[in-house]
Amino acid sequence: MDITILGIESSCDDTSAAIYKNGYICSNKIANQELHKKYGGVVPELASRAHQQNIIPVVEQAIKEADIKTDEISAVAFTRGPGLMGALLVGTSFAKGFSISKNIPLIEVNHLQAHILSLFIQRDGESKKVPEFPFLCLLVSGGHTQIVVLKDYLDMEIIGQTIDDAAGEAFDKCAKVMGLPYPGGPYIDKLAKEGDPHAFSFNKPVIKDLDFSFSGLKTSFLYFLRDQMSVDDKFIEKNKNDICASIQNTIIDILMDKLVKATKKTGIKEIAIAGGVSANSGLKNALIQHGEKYSWNVYIPELQYSTDNAGMIAITGYYKYLAHKFASLNVSPFARHKM
Repeated sequence: MDITILGIESSCDDTSAAIYKNGYICSNKIANQELHKKYGGVVPELASRAHQQNIIPVVEQAIKEADIKTDEISAVAFTRGPGLMGALLVGTSFAKGFSISKNIPLIEVNHLQAHILSLFIQRDGESKKVPEFPFLCLLVSGGHTQIVVLKDYLDMEIIGQTIDDAAGEAFDKCAKVMGLPYPGGPYIDKLAKEGDPHAFSFNKPVIKDLDFSFSGLKTSFLYFLRDQMSVDDKFIEKNKNDICASIQNTIIDILMDKLVKATKKTGIKEIAIAGGVSANSGLKNALIQHGEKYSWNVYIPELQYSTDNAGMIAITGYYKYLAHKFASLNVSPFARHKM
């Protein structure tokens, strides 16, 4: 019997739909919302309205590309949270309506768990290396930074997380201070390739155990630029590449230091990264280098599955379907972190 899952993702500013059938991805369509760039960040109300406009077209495109009929869909999986409440409500409402109309199960998915399971997405006929259980995953996205132990597809334990801001927020807010466009992380990554990562030094927070903190780093970065600009008002423009390389290097060092501690504490050498910041070239290179140094087996998601997408929702829905973990129609989205 075929198992075909329709995945719906609407946690922030990307509306996405995907079809996952019998263990393989068949389609993964994403509608981006470019309108937020002129505001320097996501505007929740505008995001919700754009989701309402985009959700039906992207679902139709995903079904068409997968070359299936709606009657073949076994269940509909949707992002329950965390994310923007208005945006989540659009995806949740659509999923409920689809579930009722087709009389098929409804599956709620945690956005953060889905990011990690994106490591297992593959196409029919493809054979790629995937992590073996148990493995450690450094989950780094715009709003979350965590170290998670994966014991099975649906068995995850957080052993470290940020106590304030996330690494992705640090990238974006430092970029904003420099006057770079939104989202700032990719711009820092691009400029950092031409800069010296040791040109400037920034204080690293001292946080116990495996937790993270990035709020102090952002503050020290702001004060650093303020002091330098008071001497030379063209300091940022003259040193943009070096500044980007240095702040990126500092953030990555903080992440990798904690990951090394986690591997020593757990004894696990199957190591992965996931989430939007896993697309950062500096972080990917650092993971590979650490893997060579410490004899880790390292895993990095494909670029198209690093950022928010419905493929990761659909594969999570697939494993929850196999485990008969279904949601009731009374389920409601949540904006803040739960795992």
